[in-house]
Amino acid sequence: MLTIGTLGKRTGTKVQTIRYYEQIGLMPEPGRTEGGQRRYGDAELDRLSFIRHARQLGFPLDAIRELLDLSDSPERSCAEVDAVAQRQLKEVEQRLARLKALRTELQRMICECRTDRVADCRILEVLRDHDECLADHDGHAA
Repeated sequence: MLTIGTLGKRTGTKVQTIRYYEQIGLMPEPGRTEGGQRRYGDAELDRLSFIRHARQLGFPLDAIRELLDLSDSPERSCAEVDAVAQRQLKEVEQRLARLKALRTELQRMICECRTDRVADCRILEVLRDHDECLADHDGHAA
C-alpha cells in the first residue's frame, strides 16, 4: 500500500492534484488507515499513471473521464475510444495551425523591425495595435 506522497512521487503528480482528481471523481476514494491516512494500491497507481499520461498528451479532463469509463467497460467498442482520440488529434492540429500562424506573424514583425531606435520599432507598433490583435484571421472579434 502506498501513501499519497509515494503515489505522487511514483507518478510525478502533486499531492494536491491527486486530491483534486479524487474530488472530481477521476480517482476513487482511497482506503484509509485507522489514523485516516490515505492508502493506495496498484490499481490506483495504474489509474493515476493513465490519467497523467493522458494529460501529457493534452487530453482534457472530460475526455479522460470518458476514456476511463470506456476502459472500465471492456465489452464496449474500441471505436468509441478512437472517437475520443480523434477529437484530441483534431484539437492538436488546430493548435498547431494557430502556433504556425503565430510563428509567421512573429517572424514578420522581427523582419520588419530593423531600426536602431525604439521610437521606430515595428514590433512595438504592431503590439500597440490592439484592434488588429483582437480580430482573428476571419476578421471576427476574438
